[in-house]
Amino acid sequence: MMKRFITAFLALVLLISAACPVYAKKKQTSTQPSLDISAPSVLLMEAETGTILYQKKEHTPRPPASVTKVMTLCLIFDAIEKKQIALTDEVTVSEYAAGMGGSQVFLEAGEVQTVETLIKCISIASANDACVAMAEFICGSEEEFVAQMNQKAADLGMKDTHFVNCCGLSADGHVTSAYDIGLMARELSVRHPQIHDYCTIWMENIIHRTKRGDSEFGLANTNKLLKQYPYATGLKTGYTSAAKYCLAATAEKDGIKLIAVLMAAPDIKSRTADAQTLLNYGFSVCRVYQDKNPSPLPHIAVKKGEKDTVALTYESEMSYVSTSGEDLGQVTKKIRLPKSVTAPVKQGDPAGTVTYYLGKKKLGRINILYADSVKHAAFTDYFLNLLQKLFLLT
Repeated sequence: MMKRFITAFLALVLLISAACPVYAKKKQTSTQPSLDISAPSVLLMEAETGTILYQKKEHTPRPPASVTKVMTLCLIFDAIEKKQIALTDEVTVSEYAAGMGGSQVFLEAGEVQTVETLIKCISIASANDACVAMAEFICGSEEEFVAQMNQKAADLGMKDTHFVNCCGLSADGHVTSAYDIGLMARELSVRHPQIHDYCTIWMENIIHRTKRGDSEFGLANTNKLLKQYPYATGLKTGYTSAAKYCLAATAEKDGIKLIAVLMAAPDIKSRTADAQTLLNYGFSVCRVYQDKNPSPLPHIAVKKGEKDTVALTYESEMSYVSTSGEDLGQVTKKIRLPKSVTAPVKQGDPAGTVTYYLGKKKLGRINILYADSVKHAAFTDYFLNLLQKLFLLT
């Protein structure tokens, strides 16, 4: 009896299987081209908008070597922006900072240098001793500075990142990804564009001022791309035996700003070639639309307010990146605003929108805000307004 049941069941299964078609799983196609890139992890980003143009294993955590210093420089320029420190402030180098290994400018314990000089040492010569000196100057200790680096990474959405030191020396758990490097490179390059005044210096001398007297020391830029690629504007190289050859490269051409990130390239030649390949691809496909001359905005009538009208302003500037060869000269825009508004009106509140189109394709939308506040009119306001109108009539 049991044999018959099993036989019948198997026959039923075969019948159902024959009746149901089997579909092969569709292979996911990529819109990315096949670029000849030797580095295992890369990212290409349009800097102004953060649009990703090319990526490969961009979230794989790897040691970044001295590309770590991009975050160190972010915190230094953040501190300058907040007026916590100034470029002319003098920094006294500690024994701990002077004892840093790896790439350095041979600062001595007790030596005094300005913040700006130490920024040059970091940006041009990738100096570990200068990094630690600045970390201690800003936060009191490298440990506290690194805690702020990790907090900044979290604030930027760098989920693949954990810093252990401020200079990139090899350490267990000190990792980031090509994607995260792109985020912090964009933060540094866009928020603090003055970094390019420093990281594009090819050679410069500094003066060591110690108890033994003054001596000159030459800084040489570690980023050879600056001499080999005409549009290069920075940013930071890195190398250790564990990390191999890393790079966060920035470049600008015809108003388009790109960030190319490479991790674990096998050698300097490959790193440079990969960066050029990525940047050339980016410039060939990338078109940026920015509304540099937005339409003038009218004043909106205000009902029951202490003023009859209120001015308007745009919340931000519209930017759109195209990677498909679209004719961005044909962009149109449509403004939506109320004819009037009832008081009270609060400055900064949304009043309407401007929407950008390319044909029927919506590119983006920007809020239009009230530029001023308007209080609800008091009785005296109505009375004075009435007198003013009567006076004008006469």
